[in-house]
Amino acid sequence: MTGEPLKSVRCLIVIPCLNEARHIGPLIQRLGGALEELDAMMVVADGGSTDGTREIVRDIAALRDDIALLDNPKRIQSAAVNLAVATFGDQYDYLIRIDAHGDYPEDYCQVLVDEATATGADSVVVAMDTVGVGAFQKATAYAQNSKLGNGGARHRVGAKSHWADHGHHALMRIAAFRAVGGYDEEFSHNEDAELDFRLNKAGYRIWMTDRTNMIYYPRSSAGPLFRQYFAYGRGRARNLLKHRAMPSLRQMIPLSVAPVAAGALLAVVNWAAVLPFGFWAAACLGYGVWMAIGQRNPYGPLAAVSAMIMHFAWSAGFWRELLAPRRRQASSFTRAQVTS
Repeated sequence: MTGEPLKSVRCLIVIPCLNEARHIGPLIQRLGGALEELDAMMVVADGGSTDGTREIVRDIAALRDDIALLDNPKRIQSAAVNLAVATFGDQYDYLIRIDAHGDYPEDYCQVLVDEATATGADSVVVAMDTVGVGAFQKATAYAQNSKLGNGGARHRVGAKSHWADHGHHALMRIAAFRAVGGYDEEFSHNEDAELDFRLNKAGYRIWMTDRTNMIYYPRSSAGPLFRQYFAYGRGRARNLLKHRAMPSLRQMIPLSVAPVAAGALLAVVNWAAVLPFGFWAAACLGYGVWMAIGQRNPYGPLAAVSAMIMHFAWSAGFWRELLAPRRRQASSFTRAQVTS
């Protein structure tokens, strides 16, 4: 679908960002064709950047009326998208969410709209292709693209187009987004899976397309990677607690890693306590060796280390949230924030 049919619907393209001066200009330029081919507006929702990001966006926006800079005082991505929809959503049919630190094909937005209109989907999600630059980042990318790191998640490994329960958020019908209350701003991570749970429960349909995808650049060192996956684990636990849902088998396996690691400390009492931890570590490192030999991937062993960091951090974050005293204060997010 090209030309006028694409302009039959109006699109709000939202880019949540914080300190993305290196990426924001090229990203806007790469997706600029969507503003020409779609009846669209691009909103950069900035969480208080201090690296020149805001100035870059202001300079670009000064030259055209279809790009705007929006202040996001709550800083997190979920709040950024909610605020953009609350501010501009009345004028548009679809929301397209863009990650400032990702990379996209030039026709990314156009393909999403084409898929949405062709399938009638309320949400279109995509697969992520993780790419690295330095040694640790490359190894982490290999881990995240493998079953060792993603557990076989279809939005990570890619799959033929199909109806799905969850995927990397790309496009949503604004009416559906508002009907379920938008993102829950109590979630700094895993807000996409939490929203997909509500979309599915309300009967809205999610389509995973194989016609386009995004490129994601992982953390480039162990500390940030650990903190990221610790937050992911907390977000997943919060999701399950909120909806009283059981973890999937794919999630339950890495969920055991932190308890197994803690149990290994009992080896001072009984040496057998270290066996579960040793089995997990051997399995991860063995997979890395298989990657190095079977796939001729020199980053295989380091990818195994990255996967072990992700497993342990995710599990530790999950249990940290699950065992923490429950918050007394209700979520500050209300549906009125999105529908206003």
